[in-house]
Amino acid sequence: MSNTSWLDGVRVLDFTQYLAGPACTRMLAELGAEVIKVEQPPYGDPNRGNRPRTNRRAGAHVQQNRLKKSLCVDLGTDDGVALVKELVPLCDIVVENFSKGVLDRRGLSYADLKELREDIIVASITGFGHTGPLAEKPGFEFIAQAATGVMHLTGEPDGPPMFTGIGMADTNAGVHAWGALGHALFRRERTGLGTHLDISLADCLFQMHEMAVHSESMTKGRHGAIRNGRHYATISPAGTFGGPQDWIVVFCAENQISNLFNAMGRPELIEDERFKGNPARVAHRDDLTALIEEWMATFETDRAVLDVLEAERVPCGPVLSVWDAMHYPHFVERGTIRTVADPLAGDIAVPGFPIRTIDPCDLPPVDGVAPALGEHNREVVESILGHRAGTVDRLVESGAMGEKDR
Repeated sequence: MSNTSWLDGVRVLDFTQYLAGPACTRMLAELGAEVIKVEQPPYGDPNRGNRPRTNRRAGAHVQQNRLKKSLCVDLGTDDGVALVKELVPLCDIVVENFSKGVLDRRGLSYADLKELREDIIVASITGFGHTGPLAEKPGFEFIAQAATGVMHLTGEPDGPPMFTGIGMADTNAGVHAWGALGHALFRRERTGLGTHLDISLADCLFQMHEMAVHSESMTKGRHGAIRNGRHYATISPAGTFGGPQDWIVVFCAENQISNLFNAMGRPELIEDERFKGNPARVAHRDDLTALIEEWMATFETDRAVLDVLEAERVPCGPVLSVWDAMHYPHFVERGTIRTVADPLAGDIAVPGFPIRTIDPCDLPPVDGVAPALGEHNREVVESILGHRAGTVDRLVESGAMGEKDR
């Protein structure tokens, strides 16, 4: 097995903050890229102030910024911008998630960066992209969910639209940007050309619509995609069902429905006119839901229900809390949740790297510390850029750079 990480030798200049951008550059770092995170003094990435915190160390910062180097430089100063411009020719990738125009006003537009390195690859992550009527609109997670129909599809049918319980737009855009950057590097290897990637939270959310967009299109809007509460609109049974203790998910397409009826001890239901074919089951969803929940109520535990369903190969599972999911044996064994040791916050569980390989290869490192603010100022300025000792002290004193021990 090679000792070389997949992105060994790739250097990334990271202007990102909050979630979407850091999620992208964190995955680059986990594959071995050298990520230099540019942070604004005096406080750096706002994620550093998130709660919960231990010893003034935020879990959000530890999760998203491990393995990165922190360069704390004020892009509102000439010295700060000049320092960053010196770094650009030494970097393969630049990632930023400012609103459109923020870097342009600092002389760091794609055109400016391309003058410094012809084949630079830049990924810009924004709410609505760099083109179109909403390009200038600040975009955050909930705004993107609202604008793309995601909120309209989430909640109870007679209730208000609701946002999902996770930062889906941000993290999804971060992963899309990460994937696009890999392909941009591959293209550059073949053609020698860089590129400017325009990644939009809204575009990436639309990519996640599995049924709603084409269904509305094919029916000229008559499909009426809307909130369906605890059941999936187009298939029955498919949703959450009240078990003897908690909630259980069951999802049966046509090939699995007889398995469910066998598990229930009611094989004759396959001939019931209400349940013959998915359209009939959708039309009589309430009847079928009542039968399933009545059957589940005959057990003492959810586990007993699941054992019977799984024995008949019925697609099912428990609805777990985040705490329970973190400790679920399957996820523990696969490393889906990873424990990292932070020098200030102690051991913290964070999501593991989501990509696996079956054959033996170099996997992302388990260990890696999130940097203190400006922790790598001297390494970047003196070792990478070759400035003489004392340069950082001078820039800190002038306010062009900053440092903190957290």
